Amino acid sequence: MSSRGGSRALALAALVGTTLSWAGIYVVGDGVVETVDPISLSFLRWGGAAVVLLVIAQLVERPDWRAVLRQWPRLLLLGGLGMVGFSVLILEGLSRTTAVNSALIGGSGPILIAVAAALLLRQRIGWRMIVGLAVSLVGVVLVVTQGSLETLLTVGVNEGDLWIVLATVCWVVYTLLGRIQAGVPVITSTAVQALFATIVLGVIVSFTGLTLPSDAPTWAGVGYISLIGSAVAMVLWTFALRTLRPAVAGIMINLNPFFTVCLTLAIGGTVGSWELVGGLVIIAGVLLGTVPGRSARAPAPSG
Repeated sequence: MSSRGGSRALALAALVGTTLSWAGIYVVGDGVVETVDPISLSFLRWGGAAVVLLVIAQLVERPDWRAVLRQWPRLLLLGGLGMVGFSVLILEGLSRTTAVNSALIGGSGPILIAVAAALLLRQRIGWRMIVGLAVSLVGVVLVVTQGSLETLLTVGVNEGDLWIVLATVCWVVYTLLGRIQAGVPVITSTAVQALFATIVLGVIVSFTGLTLPSDAPTWAGVGYISLIGSAVAMVLWTFALRTLRPAVAGIMINLNPFFTVCLTLAIGGTVGSWELVGGLVIIAGVLLGTVPGRSARAPAPSG
């Protein structure tokens, strides 16, 4: 395998780790959001992640902090979009809309990323990516509606949907801007973004009030969301964006429902047959959109 192929494979593996980490949030987060408000949860989430990431960045990457801080406007913008904006808006939206609506709107994110990358970054989207995006979106619909056409037809619009749309837009912009490396190492970049996000959320919490978990299981859920679902996931995502096109990273987001089903089964939960079918359709769409065709893998024969 060439070095370029190896880098791509490693980046794709990082995206798999990202989506798996995010899927865990859906599994453990139900109990957390019942007792901790969205702003407080976001503050605890990124505050814990910032501490861990800053320590790891210093030990592993030993960055020139003065040079890093010269990039503070870009890192503040990224933290505001991907960590403050997305986190708060998605949690507010989930508290005001249905799971079906939020999943369907979120499923449009990869398509918006691909379209934005084509229009703004002039990146070509091949037919495999287009079909892969469509197929994976069908899989998401099958999972969230459990194959019920009636459920899909009765989807209504409510206030929470606007929050989900805004959250999706924040993530699209974050993904496009995340490709700008500016010489800042991956862990350091994520750590400083998390630090800025914590400062902004801290100011907001000073006005809204901080709600803390009331029992050990809830604290454990916050710990998972902060360390695995945030610190680890965002480092992997940032690393992958420096190798892969935004459209490829975007389509991998649709693995979230599939991994959520897998984790639910792993902890002894039950899922319906349509959720399993939808998961397989998602896998097919992601593979179609991310695995290069034969013409892209091998040079044309001579003569």
